[in-house]
Amino acid sequence: MEANRCTAFFMGLAILLDVLGVLMLLIGIFAPLSYWDFFVFSGPVLMFFSLFLWIFWYLGNLRVTDEELRLHKPDIL
Repeated sequence: MEANRCTAFFMGLAILLDVLGVLMLLIGIFAPLSYWDFFVFSGPVLMFFSLFLWIFWYLGNLRVTDEELRLHKPDIL
């Protein structure tokens, strides 16, 4: 499996949630709707959930070298 396949998925989904969240927020603010509060509160919630996807994307892009993986424990005795 390709290394960046899952990270591209997380990034794409995070961008999608960010765009939808901003659109819902702006619709709730500027559209003359009787249920404006649904959009005003749902938009930031979507943007908050996208934060977790951005964290997964960041953690998926971390690279650890072989030298960093070899943890040498000093001999106590």
